[in-house]
Amino acid sequence: MNFNSIIQFFTPKDKVFYSLFEQVAENVADMGKLMKEVVAEPDFDRRGVVIKKVEALEAKNDDLTHEIFTQLGKNFITPFDREDIHYLATSLDDICDYIYASAKKINFYKVNPSDSGIQKMADIIALGAESIKTAVFELRNMRNVRNITDAIIKVNSYENQADDLFDMCIEHLFETEDDIKMLIKKREIYQVLEIVTDKFEDAANVMESIVVKYA
Repeated sequence: MNFNSIIQFFTPKDKVFYSLFEQVAENVADMGKLMKEVVAEPDFDRRGVVIKKVEALEAKNDDLTHEIFTQLGKNFITPFDREDIHYLATSLDDICDYIYASAKKINFYKVNPSDSGIQKMADIIALGAESIKTAVFELRNMRNVRNITDAIIKVNSYENQADDLFDMCIEHLFETEDDIKMLIKKREIYQVLEIVTDKFEDAANVMESIVVKYA
């Protein structure tokens, strides 16, 4: 290995990691928007078309996450801790997985997504996804730490809202739903939707750790 190759090996590939994370963040935000489209579409077949778009983005995100892990194995020096890169990639991937799972279950169980709880949860997911995107894009330069912390605060707030909403939805469900099969189906959809916001908080916690270490 010549000297230039050695230098290249030890040079951190900041642009590679930041670019990959930004693509993932775009995916997260796009999937959040599509989740709102899924629950807004009353027609089963047309809703299925939107869910296919969610599925395609989830598959794309799997590829991006795999590439992040590949780059992590190739590069000796990274822009921030290897563990943080791994945790952030994993938590963002989990967000995409659970958004897709939520969308898929709605049609799989043939549940009418006009349910107010599902609608409100989708709104929270769209907002949280956008805040995650904002925070990830600020990591490249970390010049506007306030923007990152504000986005993280919003994510934590959305997660709290989702927790409260979930409790109210479950309470209402048991009070009003007489069909035990539908009760079980809706309860599971509420749970998966709420897990999405938990994964938002996981990603936000990793970014908060990165800010504390490097800002």
